[in-house]
Amino acid sequence: MKIVPMTRAIGADIYGADVRNKDDVKAIKDAFAQYSVISVRDQSLSPEEHIDFAEAIGQININRFFTPLDTHPNIAIVLKEADQQGAIGEEWHTDHSYDQEPALGSILSAIEMPQVGGDTAFSSMAAAYDGLSDKFKDILDGLEAWHGTEHVFVNSPAAKKARAEGRLSANPNIEPDVKHPLIIKHPLSGRKCIYVNPQFTVGIDGMAKGESDAILNGIYKHCVRPEFQCRVRWKEGDLTMWDNRATWHKAINDYHGHRRYMHRITIEGCALEAA
Repeated sequence: MKIVPMTRAIGADIYGADVRNKDDVKAIKDAFAQYSVISVRDQSLSPEEHIDFAEAIGQININRFFTPLDTHPNIAIVLKEADQQGAIGEEWHTDHSYDQEPALGSILSAIEMPQVGGDTAFSSMAAAYDGLSDKFKDILDGLEAWHGTEHVFVNSPAAKKARAEGRLSANPNIEPDVKHPLIIKHPLSGRKCIYVNPQFTVGIDGMAKGESDAILNGIYKHCVRPEFQCRVRWKEGDLTMWDNRATWHKAINDYHGHRRYMHRITIEGCALEAA
């Protein structure tokens, strides 16, 4: 097994591993804790093998918004057909920040990929926190933020279109917003991480909208600095796992006219602790 860091801040490619091998799984879990994003190359997993590996990581979370695989309801379909324009996940975001116990992360298996394009970009929220000034860190210390889904999965034009195309569940429920610390202590590494994101965070607790927006927009601009990022260039058969508590990600929608089909399994997490 060979582990090759993608950048100095985040991510690693893993070559020569087999997620079906229990000894390899331990090393993969260690790499995941260190790098937050790992891409295990050349796996070509069946749905059953994908599930087996996910269960070796943790308890599977059944995603309530994505369309499931007919034969395996604990696998969500991530699909953009050749004639579709919008891709799910085009904005920077953190999966499941809208849950009381946000998911640990997701494991995405590449089934059919365009020959060029369709990358996924990631940004390290630990590196982003470390890059803040001490004065701004003091401002953020002790703040909490609200996260929700209604504006993304229920009422947005993009969600309505994706439901009509069968890419999101047909009858999403309107759910109450949840509150998390704005700066968390990461459950695995213990590092301080920024825990807000442009897609699901709706505001900072106890602040007027203008005040909250000013702080959040400053954070968002900071968090996408190139030095905090890595980019996964997919090939069919690759398996990528990322930590939702330590990263943002976004799908790069640059492959119009080509099909991109993937299977995603999400892993349950835990309640988040303020740093």
